[in-house]
Amino acid sequence: MARKITLDFLRTEAASGAVLGLAALAALVIANSPLSATYFAWLKSEHILQLGPLLLELTISEWIKEGLMAVFFLVVGLEIKYEILRGELSDPKKLATPVLAALGGMVAPALVYLAVSGAAGGPHGGWPIPLATDIAFALAVFAVAARRLPSSLRVFLLTLAIVDDLGAIALIALLFSSGVVWQPLIWVVGLLLAGGVAARRWKVPAPFWVLGFGLVWYLTVLSGLSTSLTAVAFAAIVPVNGRRRDGQIPLQEAMHDLHPWVAYLVLPLFAFAKAGVSFAGLTLEQAFAPLVIGVALGLFVGKQVGVFGAAWLASALKIGRRPTGSTWLELYGVSLLCGVGFTMSLFIGVLAFPGAIDSPQQVEVKLGVLGGSFLSAVIGAAVLAFAGRRRKESVVDAPDTAR
Repeated sequence: MARKITLDFLRTEAASGAVLGLAALAALVIANSPLSATYFAWLKSEHILQLGPLLLELTISEWIKEGLMAVFFLVVGLEIKYEILRGELSDPKKLATPVLAALGGMVAPALVYLAVSGAAGGPHGGWPIPLATDIAFALAVFAVAARRLPSSLRVFLLTLAIVDDLGAIALIALLFSSGVVWQPLIWVVGLLLAGGVAARRWKVPAPFWVLGFGLVWYLTVLSGLSTSLTAVAFAAIVPVNGRRRDGQIPLQEAMHDLHPWVAYLVLPLFAFAKAGVSFAGLTLEQAFAPLVIGVALGLFVGKQVGVFGAAWLASALKIGRRPTGSTWLELYGVSLLCGVGFTMSLFIGVLAFPGAIDSPQQVEVKLGVLGGSFLSAVIGAAVLAFAGRRRKESVVDAPDTAR
């Protein structure tokens, strides 16, 4: 059952990669067309939500970043909790290599970025941007390029990406949650504690979970805290034990119901809102600015070096091992795919350099993320495809060798 859920999750993530790609491409085309002014004006337009005494006024860009992306982080939190309690992450021996690889994949990109920014005089504040991996895009490329490769590599990639997401969320908590208004935050903590107690003692109906998440989200926006944090905290209190009546697990139901919406609506909308870069007036100086180069090299060079190096070290020290049935070449291809930062890197870029969506720094962030992610995806796919052909040839040649 758990295996089926994981595979269904992976298939949905992989399939949604095409939608993400089309959304990003559409944003680039529109941002460089006669509709460019309309596109950016739409993202900056303010819209009001009023439900009785509850009132919020945010721009479209903010609604997507703080509203829809909170649902994405809720699903990520549900996934992390499930994998820790019931899935791949429940076995410590299976955790060692991908966890260490994820840590290496966060440290090395930061060092590469800081080295570039230090040498070229770029802004140091962008170092968290290349640390993240986009699960959907990475799995989409893997699904296309690695059809002949062991499924253990896919699980390794997903596990690593989960740890990556957890690290990114922790960074968001530490670095990008300043200026907090404490009164609504105290209410958030109280509601989460009450929900956790209620989940352990009673069978809470689904509508109350929806209402609770909406209220926690609203109070988080008022507090000034990143909604990604409380979304993951809310996921931690969703029950993982099956109901006596039908044996269904609320956490699995929430993952099953929300994941398609996240994969096919939330993430594509975020990509459409954040990937639009106008090249009008773009100079070579800006295209090769330290921020652009630092982010791009952090994703393309830092990720592959950190992930592959940490995985090799874990194996050499015998505290971990390669995914079952895989080769080092295949693992290197997966390490390259970890440099596909895209939506997560863009999200952190918005937090690292707040301001107008078409500001010079935001343009440079987008150029760096798109460039590094594109290189990682194309070369990673090429390596995996080559490894797949080698595996096929070795299988075909095996009977001849035996004779």
